[in-house]
Amino acid sequence: MTPAACVVGWPVEHSRSPLIHNYWLKACGIAGAYRREAVAPDKFRDFLQSLAERGYIGANLIFPHKEAAMAYAQPDERARAVGAANTLWLDGVLHATNTDVGGFLDNLDACVPGWDRNCETALVLGAGGAARAVVYGLLERGIPRIIVTNRTAQRTQALQQWFGSRIRVAPWEDRDRSLSEARLLVNATKLGMPGQPALAIDTARLPADAAVADLVYVPLITPLLRAATARNLRTADGLGMLLRQAVPQFQLWFGKKPEITPELRRLLEQDLALAQSQARNGQE
Repeated sequence: MTPAACVVGWPVEHSRSPLIHNYWLKACGIAGAYRREAVAPDKFRDFLQSLAERGYIGANLIFPHKEAAMAYAQPDERARAVGAANTLWLDGVLHATNTDVGGFLDNLDACVPGWDRNCETALVLGAGGAARAVVYGLLERGIPRIIVTNRTAQRTQALQQWFGSRIRVAPWEDRDRSLSEARLLVNATKLGMPGQPALAIDTARLPADAAVADLVYVPLITPLLRAATARNLRTADGLGMLLRQAVPQFQLWFGKKPEITPELRRLLEQDLALAQSQARNGQE
């Protein structure tokens, strides 16, 4: 049987993971497949239980399934520490891990070298599975204080309880007040994606040496990144993280470590630009 993996989300149409993994399958000469699977939260458990029947050896999880997966798979130490999983694979039983942490840190290191040297405070927007990976990564790097804010206060409080005293919670309506002390701002929400509200935040309050990372990659240059660039702040886009978190996934599923080539990055940028142009034309 041809090995296959998939990306599971709700919605899932925006995901560029199929382009990445199918590019690598071809580059590595592997007869495999990678597909999108739109799965509603109330169908998620049944879908995971039928992964093998559907011909899948593993799956990549996006919103809103990263935390829910912990109850339906055997998480490794990293996934348990984060409290969320983005990668599943079958080996007799269903296993779970989290490659978002490494993908986030590797991308930030590549785009903003030395970002953590004088970073006393980081501000993280969001409290879902992606935000958990970001917070865990920042704690791992020894950032002394991490401020987390989210539109749903209950989720922010749960994240603080999970990670402990280095996490400070700020009300969503007060998010701008925390910017002046933040050397790193990370958007780990869906805000700014097509079909989602815009992210309203006053980047003018950030210090001149701050860095800004946006996990959103559709569009590639988000309004947040555009505003940060206008101030000559250092930035890290979501596409770089998407690529870097995908490398260990592919190796886990298909047995070879793939390369992030300039050609692959160019293909993704072209695909995103085309989608944005089509969306713009559809609004006219």
